[in-house]
Amino acid sequence: MVKGISRQVIVVHAPEPKMFEQAIFILKDSAVGQEGVTDEALLKEAKQLLHSSERKSGRKLSLYGPVWACGGAALTGLLWLLSCLL
Repeated sequence: MVKGISRQVIVVHAPEPKMFEQAIFILKDSAVGQEGVTDEALLKEAKQLLHSSERKSGRKLSLYGPVWACGGAALTGLLWLLSCLL
């Protein structure tokens, strides 16, 4: 239980709730009292963050690990071949 702390949050409902129902953004204390920051601007930024994370979460084929594994196997094979010939 938290006592004596009051925070402002923005709750954004997921457009396609496959796994998550909603996202909760906790506002910084400095953002709460700023002049010129409207509720619509805060909601727009929260939705933008939500949608940008959806694009990043798409599955990408990463060849970084397999390339290093093949390189290591080739180097091991080359060293074994050299040790047999010499």
